[in-house]
Amino acid sequence: MATTNTGASAPASAAAELARRRHTPAQRVQHVLHSYPAVSPAIILVIAVVVFTALNPNFAQPNALSLLVQQTAVVAALAVGQTLIILTAGIDLSVGAITILATMLSATLASKNGLPAVLCLLVGVAVGVGAGALNGLLVTRVNLPPFIVTLGTLSIFTAIALLYSGGQSIQGDDLPGLLNWTGEAIRPFGPGSFYITTGVLIVAALYVVVGFALSQSAWGRHVYAVGDDPEGSRLAGIQVKRVLLSVYAAAGLIYGLTAWVLIGRAGAASPNAITEANLASITAVVIGGTSLFGGRGGVLGTLLGALIVQSFASGLSLAGVDDQFRVLAIGILVIVAVSVDQWIRKVKA
Repeated sequence: MATTNTGASAPASAAAELARRRHTPAQRVQHVLHSYPAVSPAIILVIAVVVFTALNPNFAQPNALSLLVQQTAVVAALAVGQTLIILTAGIDLSVGAITILATMLSATLASKNGLPAVLCLLVGVAVGVGAGALNGLLVTRVNLPPFIVTLGTLSIFTAIALLYSGGQSIQGDDLPGLLNWTGEAIRPFGPGSFYITTGVLIVAALYVVVGFALSQSAWGRHVYAVGDDPEGSRLAGIQVKRVLLSVYAAAGLIYGLTAWVLIGRAGAASPNAITEANLASITAVVIGGTSLFGGRGGVLGTLLGALIVQSFASGLSLAGVDDQFRVLAIGILVIVAVSVDQWIRKVKA
């Protein structure tokens, strides 16, 4: 008597049915954006460059592009740390405060206390790591929501920076050369051509290192796993709290290095240097395709997002558009980006 192997035929028929299923064009776009989060910000950036160049050809001039890159550098650096935290479904409202605290501490120790520049720089970076680790401890050990923790430390770190520095700016001429070094221009194609600064190179190095760590290391895979499903990650043997603490400490390290870049970019150390850093870094990450719900995204999209924000600011300014319309445009972009993220998260196989 013949027998039928229903157990083997059922998966085969299901696979055949899956292969026969035709995706609509919208579903195919949804799959592409889900697999490659940086695609949508790349398209937006290309469109922005083309449109703003058409409106004012000066937008694409070497000097204008150089200025755009320099203006993007600090926010792009902060957005790297913000990306790490948002990948774990958290958020950091203290990015600017930590950076300013590290900036003012390094500059004050160098200008008023006469400490060696290297030591001042290391102290600033250490303060960034410590501040980030404090955020992480409050999130992982006290079990407070990241939003509440960083909202509180935003005020704490800002107050400490102002109290320590007396609210006074320190000019670049009063600082040692090492702290100003990140502002030195590099002209690879000669005078009058496109140029970058050493600070931009440091930011580029941050992107390479963090991008490699996220994509090629076990730590990076754990970061994505924790952001996507913390309980499932715990059951799989991942030390969720340890991963979260390492993410906040790594973000603090990045903010400490950003303080060095900021001093060179501004040519001074000022407690009011980056008043919009928190929102700007979050905006860059969101527009760059990293999901606010964690587990999807990356630093390439964040870099594109930072460039988009600055491109809109520079392009609309060159086009003679009122600055308030720039704020309006960025707000619309954020809402559209989150809406697209919600749509992408509904992707089906």
